[in-house]
Order: sequence, then structure tokens, then C-alpha cells
Amino acid sequence: KSDTKFMCTVTFLEIYNEILKDLLNPGDKQLKIRENPETGIYVEDLCELVVENYADVMKLLEQGNTVRKVAATNMNESSSRSHSVFTLKIEQKTVEDMGEGMNREIFVRAKINLVDLAGSERAAKTGAKGATLKEGANINLSLMALGNVINALSEGGGGKKHIPYRDSKLTR
Repeated sequence: KSDTKFMCTVTFLEIYNEILKDLLNPGDKQLKIRENPETGIYVEDLCELVVENYADVMKLLEQGNTVRKVAATNMNESSSRSHSVFTLKIEQKTVEDMGEGMNREIFVRAKINLVDLAGSERAAKTGAKGATLKEGANINLSLMALGNVINALSEGGGGKKHIPYRDSKLTR
């Protein structure tokens, strides 16, 4: 006999001018990327909420999108000024009765990252000035870092080639 349980959680963060913000718990707090030897890279103090169904997931996705940074440019009336990462974690725990009072627990974990990248910017075409120009420059820098990571990964090198993950919070 076995008993299986599932748990799904979501997080939603924004990367704006290389600053991390929690879209599910908005405020002025700037989040930090940390690394744990056992669990890997994570965002400290990022709100993680349990969801029961598709409607819960969509509600939180829509709620987070309402607080993302947007601005008007010559090319787009509501141009996204940030990148965002919506993460869905799914955990399955199965407990099997082995008899004689013995149980075996089996854990299966999956993580799906949905990433919405802000588009690359050409200042001359967007007409960006001041803060919007700075946002565009930061968008371009993080997209360039992502391109560098993808290029380094595609070149292989038998694991000896340096992959520049730490060049941007987006790639980290």
C-alpha cells in the first residue's frame, strides 16, 4: 500500500536595473541572491506561496504582473522595463508500506521557470531619455550577459570552459 501527496508552490520576481524585487509581496525591499552548498542558488526572502489549482496560479501571475515596471516609449505604449521569473515548484511524496512497520519515502521534485525578458533597446528608436534610457541600458547589458552564457554553453569545452553566470542577476 502507498500514499502519495503533492504540493505546488510559486514565486514571482522582477529584475529591474539589476535589482531583485518580489512581485508577490511588493515593497521597497531589495532581494539578494544567495548560494547554499546543498540546495544551490536561491533568492533570500522571496515569498513562496502554496497553490491548489490552475486558478490559484493564474491569479498570482496576474497579480504580480500588475506591479511590474512599465513605461511608454516611441515603440511601445506600455514597454516592460524589467525581466521577470515566475517559478512553479512541484513536489511529490510517496510513502510505501514495506510491512513489519517499515515505510519507504520517495520524493520527486520539479521546478519550472517561466522567464519574461524585456526586449532589447535601441535608444534612437525608442526615444528613451533619462531614467528610461538607463533602464534600456541595463536591459541590454543583462541580455548580452544571457547571450554570453548561451554561447559559452553551446561551445561546450568538456566542462573546462568558464560559463559567465555571475555577470548578471538574470543569468545567476
